[in-house]
Amino acid sequence: MSRPALEEQFELLETRLQALIALCTRLRQENQVLHQQQESLVEERARLIDKNETARNKVEQMIVRLKSLEVSQ
Repeated sequence: MSRPALEEQFELLETRLQALIALCTRLRQENQVLHQQQESLVEERARLIDKNETARNKVEQMIVRLKSLEVSQ
C-alpha cells in the first residue's frame, strides 16, 4: 500500500472516529435528559397518587357522614 493511500485510510479512520465520538457525546446528553425526565415523572406520579388517595379518603368520609345523616332521620 502506498504512503498516500495509507494516509488517506488514516484520515478516513480519524473522520469516522470523530463522528463516533460526537455521536457518543450526543447520546450521553440525551440519556441524561431522559433520566431527568424519568425522575420528574416518577415524582409527579407519586404526588398524583397521594392526591388521589386524599380525594378518595375525603369522598369516603362524606359518604359515611351522609349515611349517618340518613340513619338519624
